[in-house]
Amino acid sequence: MKPILQLQRLNVALPPGADRTHAIRDLELSLSPNEILCVVGESGSGKSMTAGAIMGLLPSGVRAESGSVLFDGLDLLTLNEVEMRKVRGAKIAMVFQEPMTALNPLRTVGDQIGEMFRVHTTLDARAIRARVIALLTEVHIPDPETSARAFPHELSGGQRQRAMIAMALALEPRVLIADEPTTALDVTTQAQILVLIRDLQKRKGTAVLFITHDFGVVAEIADRVAVMQNGVLVEHGPAAQILNAPQHPYTRRLIAAVPALTPPPARTFGIEPALVVDKLTMVYRTGGGFFGRGKRVTKALDNVSLVLPKGATLGVVGESGSGKSTLARCIVRLLDPESGTIRIGDVDLASMSRSALRQATRRVQMVFQDPYASLNPRRRAGDLVAQGPIAHGVSRADARKKAQALFALVGLDPAAIDRYPHEFSGGQRQRIGLARALALDPEILVADEPVSALDVSVQAQVLDLLADLNVRLGLSMVFVTHDLRVAAQICDQVAVMHKGRIVETGPADRVFIDPQHAYTRQLIEAIPGRSWSSRDTLMPLAA
Repeated sequence: MKPILQLQRLNVALPPGADRTHAIRDLELSLSPNEILCVVGESGSGKSMTAGAIMGLLPSGVRAESGSVLFDGLDLLTLNEVEMRKVRGAKIAMVFQEPMTALNPLRTVGDQIGEMFRVHTTLDARAIRARVIALLTEVHIPDPETSARAFPHELSGGQRQRAMIAMALALEPRVLIADEPTTALDVTTQAQILVLIRDLQKRKGTAVLFITHDFGVVAEIADRVAVMQNGVLVEHGPAAQILNAPQHPYTRRLIAAVPALTPPPARTFGIEPALVVDKLTMVYRTGGGFFGRGKRVTKALDNVSLVLPKGATLGVVGESGSGKSTLARCIVRLLDPESGTIRIGDVDLASMSRSALRQATRRVQMVFQDPYASLNPRRRAGDLVAQGPIAHGVSRADARKKAQALFALVGLDPAAIDRYPHEFSGGQRQRIGLARALALDPEILVADEPVSALDVSVQAQVLDLLADLNVRLGLSMVFVTHDLRVAAQICDQVAVMHKGRIVETGPADRVFIDPQHAYTRQLIEAIPGRSWSSRDTLMPLAA
């Protein structure tokens, strides 16, 4: 079939001072109707820049230097902004990675979807509302009438992403660009979004350019795959060929970094626990009004009990909203539970006052999901690592030496302690967050989705580092994740959470190979590319 979108010798130049001269070099790609082309590669490979060049949405200082982007024979690079607006949204639409950032928080979801019709059509208000409700129904958002009146923060992550897809499909574009649309979603929501995109693509004949670093998603949805490295297309072909017989060493390395679903042999541990959580309850109360009318009570944790053996890694898995992150924050006392105990040795953190917690919480530290959000951008990386010891009476000189030693421990150059967070890559920032958590010599590390935003190769490096520190330092870890592949590889034991309760717990090999609870089976069955990843051809490493 004749391609509807063609990139011919596309070169996108970066501003002076960047780590390389071009974001994209001599890129040749084509996309046909009724086809899904997945573009994969590490962060900085040029995937999102490709989407930006097609949509005319390149960052400031970045420009399409040469080549062409042909849409149905029309070179989009020759259009001015007014002309491009007629294409953008109506003929080529885009679904962004983070819908909470892409959606206006001050406008209702229905109003934002309706804007597509107000700008590009002559429909009246009643007809627009009917189209909005129909679109929300088509993307399977529950109670479309109510959801249309909701603001983005009132919807779940999966519902917000569905609303973004509804907006992108409003005018039935011929090309849909999806930039990492499932990265931050749990496996069941991710599976639903992938089915939705594939179903809509088949019914409407839409051409889909799907950008991702998740090879499970590629195995689930792709017709063809394009692999990019440092702005250069290094391999391109049918999905089955790329996944099962990759030719380029870079592609092989990426596929080899995908965590396998089969857990490694189980380790044995003593009977002494590092952490005991018993009947922990956490309730969120929202609303109120006159006389408490309209108040909503949500049990985020409902009598949660678990035991973390000393030296083990306990994975806490489940969908968004299951209570995983609430549990993690209660353990380190960033949240105050309603009832229950959190015991480390003879100390119950749950019953301690805030003033008494200062010394006790040295024993348990946390690594956050987004290091860029959790690191103060105005302070140097070394100061961020040193601030904990300084607060506990260590001299500045000794704290700085410790920061340098911790940088070396987590695989960073000790000389880089005077750089600011924005001067590090995403994987390096996560290492800084890990160094900061280790600065107080904790017995327990609580890691809340520490690799969810990283591409597969950097993710593999951070997971290897965590496993190494677990052995070398004798750390016990609570590892919160929605990525079951990651949990299978790094966790000794797994606790499965659903609606604030633990529905199944046990050794990782038993939970993954022989799940007992229906919800656990549902999670495992929803893993994208599960059938591909169970094949012997998962990791073709021959040179």
